[in-house]
Amino acid sequence: MAEDVLTGAESLVLAAAQSGVRVCFANPGTTEMPLVAALDRVPGIRAVLGLHENVCTGAADGYARITGHAAMTLLHLGPGLANGLANLHNARRANTPLVNVVGDHTSWHLPFDAPLTSDIAALAATVGTVHHVTDRAGVAATTTGAIAEAHQRRGVSTLIVPADHQQATAPRSQADLAPHARRPIVAVDHLEEVAQRLRDAQRPLFLLGGNALTRIGQQAAGMIAAATGAALHCETFPARVDRGGGLPAIDRLPYFPETAAAVLSEADVVVVAGAEDPVAYFGYEGVPSVLTAPGTLARLAHPIEDAEQALVELADLIGATTPIAATAPETAPPDDTETLTGRVIGRVVAACLPDDAIVSIEGGTSGYPFYTESASAVTHTVMTNTGGAIGQGLPCALGAAIAAPHRPVIALQSDGSGLYTAQALWSMSRERANVIVLIAANHTYNVLRTELGRHGNAEFGSQAEALTSLADPCVDWVALAAGFGVPAVRAVTVADLRKALTDAAATGGPHLVEMAL
Repeated sequence: MAEDVLTGAESLVLAAAQSGVRVCFANPGTTEMPLVAALDRVPGIRAVLGLHENVCTGAADGYARITGHAAMTLLHLGPGLANGLANLHNARRANTPLVNVVGDHTSWHLPFDAPLTSDIAALAATVGTVHHVTDRAGVAATTTGAIAEAHQRRGVSTLIVPADHQQATAPRSQADLAPHARRPIVAVDHLEEVAQRLRDAQRPLFLLGGNALTRIGQQAAGMIAAATGAALHCETFPARVDRGGGLPAIDRLPYFPETAAAVLSEADVVVVAGAEDPVAYFGYEGVPSVLTAPGTLARLAHPIEDAEQALVELADLIGATTPIAATAPETAPPDDTETLTGRVIGRVVAACLPDDAIVSIEGGTSGYPFYTESASAVTHTVMTNTGGAIGQGLPCALGAAIAAPHRPVIALQSDGSGLYTAQALWSMSRERANVIVLIAANHTYNVLRTELGRHGNAEFGSQAEALTSLADPCVDWVALAAGFGVPAVRAVTVADLRKALTDAAATGGPHLVEMAL
């Protein structure tokens, strides 16, 4: 890199590094080769190769959930971006700051509609804001603007960079760097309105999300609950939530709308702090889409607002100073000879959890039982699939491990959704990521069978049976992991699982345990 002359690609990488970007999850192609070279010539950003774009976007999401700062992805044209859209959807729903850099054809080649030409901006607009580099002179400013907007809006920004603007040179320039935006503060008069509604309520309930689920936020919510008798729940699929270590036992709002509505109907005021308003995940005939009764909702803080601080100030306003008592474990540890079920797995993993672990949950088989059991576990952090597009769990775990290499990471993963982004195992091996992958292998799409029943199909025909089964052939996760370079074992009993977890935690690096159900 010359001292005073930079290519557009070098200018982009430098601007990103100066804006605080430290990692680029990449699956580049021909139109990104100048950027690949620039990552060598400009120090400051670590490049991590993903074998599929949805691994890259999911890893960038997991990284930012843990650090609070955007990672960058490097994707190839419109089809590459399209391959990563599912996990970009999840990042959007999780309010994750994330920046995609997408190479485009040289500007003078675009009119010829070459085979890989597509409307990149239209694809990118489905998940966030779009920024175009239109000449070499604007590269640095457009890059810093995209990164700043991702932090300000707590969402996805996509930067489209034609290959000729990556290659062109110009004198080094310093783009204006915007400080990373803090979450907006909730106004005092609004806090007082919510405090009054809380004083008037007989059966209050709090629904927490966003940064209400930090340790500080939950402790404040616990004090409010102790003072008012309020019930505490978090959103069904929180982006990030601190758990254990004496925190209040705040369970997730149930998934199915009838059950969730029944929980919420017990409250005469539902205070929403950092979460979206509760609505049904899907529409079912005869079931309301809005899960709260009219007039019961009280908005304390929107998802991108500082819900943690709002809870602290609300506790002060109502004079809540006594912490709520932590809930003791309610179940005895399972016997070593027990075979594995979703509930048993939840109990074993919660009991064996390393201190300060990060747990990426995808799938209901063992994810729901673990979450409930984990309230009494050691201090840890949980990430779930906020957007519902499956294939997030393994990439998110990879990104978390790169974000916090000093913390053990566990991917508690159902087998069906794990197959969507199994390529993440290769990146875990290549990066020596400290991830223990636990696959709940029931070889069935159980949630789809449940939904078939909910839609009036109690008896499955041969095609419905086949479309919800993964048992012919059964995927051999131990062999699959070995092919990607990840050591793996199979666990059938509680003793097997305990030993596998203990051994993996002791040795570090990536490991996979296929839990046979």
